[in-house]
Amino acid sequence: MEVKDAISLMIMFGMFILALLTYVKKK
Repeated sequence: MEVKDAISLMIMFGMFILALLTYVKKK
């Protein structure tokens, strides 16, 4: 796996976690 792919994957995962946290806080 290339470094660029790993970084982009981590960013996408981080965005998903952030959205999940905001969704849980809103409830």
